[in-house]
Amino acid sequence: MPVYPSLTHALAEMLVDVLWFIDSCEDEQMDPDDAVKVLEGVAYLMSLLSSDQRSEFVDLLGTMAEEESNPSRREFLQSFPEDLGLAEDAG
Repeated sequence: MPVYPSLTHALAEMLVDVLWFIDSCEDEQMDPDDAVKVLEGVAYLMSLLSSDQRSEFVDLLGTMAEEESNPSRREFLQSFPEDLGLAEDAG
Protein backbone atom coordinates (compact mmCIF):
# COMPACT_ATOMS: atom_id res chain seq x y z
CA MET A 1 0.00 0.00 0.00
CA PRO A 2 1.41 3.44 -0.92
CA VAL A 3 2.40 5.84 1.81
CA TYR A 4 0.34 8.59 0.16
CA PRO A 5 -3.20 8.19 -1.15
CA SER A 6 -2.38 9.99 -4.42
CA LEU A 7 0.43 11.38 -6.51
CA THR A 8 -0.91 14.88 -5.76
CA HIS A 9 -0.54 14.25 -2.03
CA ALA A 10 3.00 12.91 -2.46
CA LEU A 11 4.03 15.91 -4.59
CA ALA A 12 2.45 18.33 -2.11
CA GLU A 13 4.42 16.71 0.73
CA MET A 14 7.65 17.03 -1.26
CA LEU A 15 6.98 20.68 -2.11
CA VAL A 16 6.19 21.52 1.49
CA ASP A 17 9.34 19.74 2.70
CA VAL A 18 11.56 21.65 0.28
CA LEU A 19 9.98 25.01 1.07
CA TRP A 20 10.02 24.33 4.81
CA PHE A 21 13.73 23.58 4.56
CA ILE A 22 14.39 26.75 2.55
CA ASP A 23 12.28 28.85 4.92
CA SER A 24 14.14 27.55 7.97
CA CYS A 25 17.67 27.84 6.55
CA GLU A 26 20.10 30.19 8.19
CA ASP A 27 21.90 32.68 5.94
CA GLU A 28 25.05 30.52 6.20
CA GLN A 29 23.14 27.51 4.82
CA MET A 30 21.51 29.22 1.86
CA ASP A 31 21.89 32.63 0.32
CA PRO A 32 18.81 34.67 1.32
CA ASP A 33 18.46 36.08 -2.22
CA ASP A 34 18.38 32.56 -3.64
CA ALA A 35 15.80 31.51 -1.06
CA VAL A 36 13.58 34.45 -2.01
CA LYS A 37 13.91 33.60 -5.71
CA VAL A 38 12.77 30.03 -5.07
CA LEU A 39 9.84 31.11 -2.89
CA GLU A 40 8.76 33.77 -5.39
CA GLY A 41 9.04 31.26 -8.23
CA VAL A 42 6.79 28.79 -6.42
CA ALA A 43 4.31 31.55 -5.56
CA TYR A 44 4.20 32.57 -9.23
CA LEU A 45 3.58 29.00 -10.38
CA MET A 46 0.84 28.66 -7.78
CA SER A 47 -0.79 31.80 -9.20
CA LEU A 48 -1.11 30.00 -12.53
CA LEU A 49 -3.28 27.25 -11.05
CA SER A 50 -7.00 27.41 -11.69
CA SER A 51 -9.25 28.42 -8.81
CA ASP A 52 -10.37 24.79 -8.43
CA GLN A 53 -6.75 23.59 -8.34
CA ARG A 54 -5.82 26.19 -5.73
CA SER A 55 -8.82 25.24 -3.64
CA GLU A 56 -7.94 21.54 -3.89
CA PHE A 57 -4.34 22.28 -2.88
CA VAL A 58 -5.39 24.44 0.08
CA ASP A 59 -7.76 21.68 1.23
CA LEU A 60 -4.93 19.15 0.98
CA LEU A 61 -2.64 21.42 2.99
CA GLY A 62 -5.33 21.65 5.66
CA THR A 63 -5.54 17.86 5.82
CA MET A 64 -1.77 17.62 6.02
CA ALA A 65 -1.72 20.17 8.86
CA GLU A 66 -4.37 18.25 10.80
CA GLU A 67 -2.33 15.05 10.49
CA GLU A 68 1.03 16.69 11.31
CA SER A 69 2.54 15.81 14.70
CA ASN A 70 5.43 18.31 14.53
CA PRO A 71 4.07 21.64 15.86
CA SER A 72 6.56 23.73 13.85
CA ARG A 73 5.74 21.96 10.58
CA ARG A 74 2.01 22.11 11.37
CA GLU A 75 2.28 25.89 11.80
CA PHE A 76 4.18 26.12 8.49
CA LEU A 77 1.44 24.10 6.77
CA GLN A 78 -1.29 26.30 8.24
CA SER A 79 0.42 29.50 7.06
CA PHE A 80 1.42 28.09 3.66
CA PRO A 81 -1.72 29.15 1.73
CA GLU A 82 -1.56 32.74 2.93
CA ASP A 83 2.22 32.97 2.54
CA LEU A 84 1.98 31.89 -1.12
CA GLY A 85 -1.07 33.99 -1.94
CA LEU A 86 -3.48 31.05 -2.16
CA ALA A 87 -5.75 31.92 0.75
CA GLU A 88 -7.76 34.65 -0.93
CA ASP A 89 -8.79 32.38 -3.80
CA ALA A 90 -9.49 29.23 -1.80
CA GLY A 91 -12.77 28.13 -0.31
